[in-house]
Amino acid sequence: MKRKFLVIYILLCLITGCGITYKPYDFENSQVISEPDYSEEKNWAALPNKYPKFINDIQYDKIEKKADVFYIYPTLISGKKNREWNADIEDNDIKSDIYEGPIKHQATAWIDAGNLYAPFYRQAHLRVFNEKFKVDGEKALKLAYSDIKKSFAYYLENFNNGKPFIIASHSQGSLHAKNLIKEIIDEKPLQKKLVAAYLIGTKIEEDEFKSLKAMTSPDEVGGFVSWNTYKYNTYPKKDNYEKWFKNAVVTNPITWNETLESKKSDHKGMLFAPGSLYKYLGLSFFFSTSDELKVYSKKIKVKVIDGLLWATPPDIPGKLFLSMVKNYHFADINLFWKDISDNSKIRVNKWLQMNK
Repeated sequence: MKRKFLVIYILLCLITGCGITYKPYDFENSQVISEPDYSEEKNWAALPNKYPKFINDIQYDKIEKKADVFYIYPTLISGKKNREWNADIEDNDIKSDIYEGPIKHQATAWIDAGNLYAPFYRQAHLRVFNEKFKVDGEKALKLAYSDIKKSFAYYLENFNNGKPFIIASHSQGSLHAKNLIKEIIDEKPLQKKLVAAYLIGTKIEEDEFKSLKAMTSPDEVGGFVSWNTYKYNTYPKKDNYEKWFKNAVVTNPITWNETLESKKSDHKGMLFAPGSLYKYLGLSFFFSTSDELKVYSKKIKVKVIDGLLWATPPDIPGKLFLSMVKNYHFADINLFWKDISDNSKIRVNKWLQMNK
């Protein structure tokens, strides 16, 4: 119940722009959180041999794939009363939020393109992106990244078996993925195995990497795509726009080419369950709808501008709430779930054709 009211509070803050006051511990005084051992299955949110039931329900092709997907989820700890800097992956509420949020609504977009691997990691608290907490925030992000680096190394050594792979991520996850690519993949032998990097929900500039380039056609491989979604004709506050968005690469996730605009008729589909949204927000009393996840197609048109992807509010149940919010960061992936699903399969097939 506490999480429901927290989500309502965050939603209202997104609408009104209210501030949140944090009173964290000094980083050095935070409780010691055990380092994950990735040889233990419990420290993976998704492994091909232990998918949650909802993945099996969504997955179309259940055979072992010829490629893998390494997925890194976004920031989920944001409570102002949480004084810690990093998440405890043994916390059952956090695990539940990871499964019900990003694994269900984001990671599943790639489930038919490759075998899915998603590590639990000691994600950093949302406040690390506040300039006021920069010093301790960098330490928390470094700790979180150490888990990602360790889990990816374990994946390569024990699961990959020489297969090509996709890196898929969102928000804080994309920040870690960017660093992982720079350290381990870019201009390294491993780069030859990279099908594509979907680095969504963070600022990635054109010259971010030494040799990985932004992909500008739907079947291109070996590069990256990225976007940050805002409601049509809206912008972040000027300071935020300059720091977090301006000059960022913006991929059109409907056409996957250099087309700056696309029509609703081009939109393959978003993944959405109105009942789940209302239930999570504590609004089930007011709205009685199904919890079943559905793909809603031809609901969104987009426009690429400098650093932002503008999207129209999708014509779906709950449109009223989305029309009041201008920052669609929370829906960067599931707005284009089917578009990503189809595109990732195209890129995998192209990589396999090129490397027979």
